[in-house]
Amino acid sequence: MKIAVIGGGINGLSSAWQLALAGHEVSLFERDSLMQATSSASSKLLHGGLRYLEQGEFRLVREALQERRWWLKKAPQLTRRLPILYPFYNDSRRARWQLKIGLWLYDAFAGRKGIGRHRWLTAQQALRCSPQLKAEGLSGAYLFFDGQMDDQKLGLWMAEQCTKAGVALFEHNPVLQVAADARLLLHSGWQQFDRVINVAGPWSQQLLKQSGLVQQPLDLVRGSHLLLPPISRYGHMLEVPGEARIVFVLPYQGKTLLGTTEVRQQLDEAIKCSAAERDYLLGVYNHYFQPPSSVDTVLADFAGVRPLLGGTANASKASREYQLNWQGRLLTVSGGKWTTARALGQQVSQQVAQSVGKR
Repeated sequence: MKIAVIGGGINGLSSAWQLALAGHEVSLFERDSLMQATSSASSKLLHGGLRYLEQGEFRLVREALQERRWWLKKAPQLTRRLPILYPFYNDSRRARWQLKIGLWLYDAFAGRKGIGRHRWLTAQQALRCSPQLKAEGLSGAYLFFDGQMDDQKLGLWMAEQCTKAGVALFEHNPVLQVAADARLLLHSGWQQFDRVINVAGPWSQQLLKQSGLVQQPLDLVRGSHLLLPPISRYGHMLEVPGEARIVFVLPYQGKTLLGTTEVRQQLDEAIKCSAAERDYLLGVYNHYFQPPSSVDTVLADFAGVRPLLGGTANASKASREYQLNWQGRLLTVSGGKWTTARALGQQVSQQVAQSVGKR
C-alpha cells in the first residue's frame, strides 16, 4: 500500500520504519526538520517508568522495559546503562517497603531482558556514590538501573533505518489538511494515498481540527529541564518535597540534567522554560545537594511539549499510554512515550494490516 506518515518525531519515524519493513511504500512528511521538537526535549532516559507502577500502568511498564533493552542493544554508540539512586530521608514521602515492591516488580517485568537488579545501599555507600547528597537525615538509597540516550541523535539513527528500508523522508513539508479518504494537502496540492497515519504529536489534534475532523481529548504538558555543572556519575530519582512528583538529576554529556516539570501548555504559547519552572527545579535540587545551585550556575535550559491522553486534572497523573483511532482510512496516534516508540510503530503496522478489507 501507498502510505503517508505525518510527523518526523520518534513515533512518526518508528511507525514509518515498521510500515516499510512490512512492505508498504511509505512517505513521511515533517513540517520542520526531523527530531526538532518534543522528541529532542526529553529527559534522555530509556526507561520503563518506575513511577508509572504507582498509577497501575503495568502493561506500559512491561512493554517499556522490553523496549529499553532493544534500544541499548541496537544502538550502543548512542545509549548506555545508567545507575540511578533513589535516596531515602527521614522525611521521605514514600515508605522504603513501597519502593522495594516497585523495584521488585520492575526487575520482574524486565525478566531476562533486565540490565541489572536493584539493591539497597547504606547512607555511607550512597554518599560514596554521590558525595554532594546531603548527609543529614539520609537513611540510605536504593540503586537500580535504566538506560540513557542522546535523544536527537538516536532519533536520527532511526531516520537512517527508515531510509535503508525505503521510506521517502520529506522535511520542511507541512501537511495543511487531511481527509478521511486518505488524502492530504501540501503546498503543492492534494495527494492521494491508501492510508494516512497522523503521528504529529502535540500537533495531531490541531491538524484534525483544521481539517474539520473529530478530535480526541489530549493534554499538552510542558516539560522543562536545566543543565548544571557535573556532580556525580550516578543518576538520582528524587521526591519533590511536599508533592508526589518525581524529578531526575542525571549525569549527561559532562553536565547535570535536572528535570522535569509538568505545566499545561497551549500550542500558541512559546515552548520554553519559565522563571517559575527554573526556580521550582532549583528548589528541588537545593533540597538534596550541597553546595546549593542558583540561577548563575544554570548552564542552559530546554523545554518540550508532551501530548498525553486527556481527561486528568493532575498533569503528573496523566497516562503515558498511547491510543490509535481510525477515521475512514486516516489513523491518528495519540500519546505515547519515547522508549515505546518502536512498539507503537509495530501496533500501527498491525492496525494497517488489519484495516485491509475492512474499509
